[in-house]
Amino acid sequence: MQEKSTNRRSNTQRSNDTRAALLKAARQLFVANGYAQTGTPKIVSAAKVTRGALYHHFKDKKDLFESVVTHEAQQVAAQIDLNSLNSLTRFDNLMAGCNAYFDAMAVPGRTRLLLIDGPSILGHDQMELINSQTAGEKLHQGLILAIEDKQFSPQLLTPLTELLSACFDKAALAIAQGDSAENYKDAIRLLLERFR
Repeated sequence: MQEKSTNRRSNTQRSNDTRAALLKAARQLFVANGYAQTGTPKIVSAAKVTRGALYHHFKDKKDLFESVVTHEAQQVAAQIDLNSLNSLTRFDNLMAGCNAYFDAMAVPGRTRLLLIDGPSILGHDQMELINSQTAGEKLHQGLILAIEDKQFSPQLLTPLTELLSACFDKAALAIAQGDSAENYKDAIRLLLERFR
């Protein structure tokens, strides 16, 4: 009985390792060459797995791309969580999350995946869904806390989240093109001073 359990665990581990190798290889190739120029043969070759392994884990290249994008979005949300845990005030928590977003988006290739290729390949609605479950949700929760004792109508929370999210994305794109991250962090702070 013990032997079967060990085999099952090792099969699960092998499956997880294969999936991780595919995601890593696909991310590198999508960033380096773009979605259209990255074929599945290149991905399986870079991951050192079979074509069958790719289709065991993912329906097709688009499904693999969506998994890469989702993972990147989850990494951004995790960094926001990590950086805003020790903040003293609600405003400090909001600002720590904002700065963490910019720091997380500075990972090479992430802006392209999340803000350029993601919407182009997956569509606006799917990217909105992914965002609403990751960094967008972190912003939403930060704003809830920040405006809790302020004179804001609750009906403004969703539009406010969407507008600020668009500001963050525009800033991340500008920073990726070489603009000053510090200037954008300062500009966001100025926008959010209303919540202090």
